[in-house]
Order: sequence, then C-alpha cells, then structure tokens
Amino acid sequence: WLMWIFGFHRPFNRLAFWIIVCTLVVHTGALVARVVISGRPPVTNLYSSAVFIGWGCVVFGVVLEKIMKLGIGNIVASSAGFVTLVIADKLALDGETMAVMQAVLDTQFWLSTHVVCITLGYSATYVAGLLGIVYLVGRLIPGVIEKPIARHQGADLSLGKALGLMTYGVVCFALFFSFWGTVLGGL
Repeated sequence: WLMWIFGFHRPFNRLAFWIIVCTLVVHTGALVARVVISGRPPVTNLYSSAVFIGWGCVVFGVVLEKIMKLGIGNIVASSAGFVTLVIADKLALDGETMAVMQAVLDTQFWLSTHVVCITLGYSATYVAGLLGIVYLVGRLIPGVIEKPIARHQGADLSLGKALGLMTYGVVCFALFFSFWGTVLGGL
C-alpha cells in the first residue's frame, strides 16, 4: 500500500511478480509429482485440495497481474498462496497426506473432471473474495480507491474501478467452472 501511495511501486511489482512466478513453477512441479506418484487427480483429500486451491489462486493472481500490471494480482497471489499452504500444513499434522477419500463417482475420469472443475471454481471464488478485501482495505486509506492509476479505453481508471473489473471477471470465471463442474458431477 505504501508503494502505491508514494508512487514508486513499478520495480517492486516486477520483482514480486517474478518471485511469485518462480514459486509457482516449483509449486506446479510438486503438484505434478504428487499426481504422478499417486496416480490420481490433485484433489483426493483435504490436504491435496488445499494445496490445489492455493495453486489455482496463485495462477489467477499471476494472470490478473499480467493483464492489469497494478500490483493487485501480486497481493492476491502471494496472500492466497501463503494462507492456503499454511492451512495445508495444519491439515498435514496427522502425518498422512497421500490418503485417498472414498469417491462417490464411479470412474477416475469423472472424478478428475468434476472435482478439478469445482475446485477451480472455489479457487476463483476465493480470489474474488480477496479482491473484495483489497477494496475494503483501500477504502480505509483516504483517496486511494478514487485515485486514477491507469488509462483504460481513453478514460482514467481508478483503483476502485480496476478492482471492480477484476472482481467481475474472476466471478464470471468462478461461475463458469462451478456450473460446469456441477453438471459434470451430475452426469
């Protein structure tokens, strides 16, 4: 927040973005290794679901940052990634993280498509909530939300409007994946 207020946030945003991308690559590798070792999708128990939701939130945050370049995606990605991995760490305290819950769906294909789609919808909903929190925190600092931060389609774009656009896009994505995940579960 201080970087936005004083106006020298661009170099720090780029540095944070590349640190997040490097961490995302490591996280992706670990997730892929877990899928290969277990032979199952990355959402077979609460621990792996928390790890996958964190991965999805970081991906959404990186995409938001790549599109908007305002630092908000960095805040969302780093916050969501950190919190979900802390939750996953607490879920791993019983010692068994590779256990598989009993699946209701008949085949591995439907389990993979349905649960992964629903979980991506959860990740996007989590990101939309974090964007809302960023907006509320921004309202506590006078003038931050209304301050023009960029040009968009020939008009000044305030932080509040940028957050609104990002939240709308993420909620649309969450609704799409939640809907199709539910339909695939019904099939």
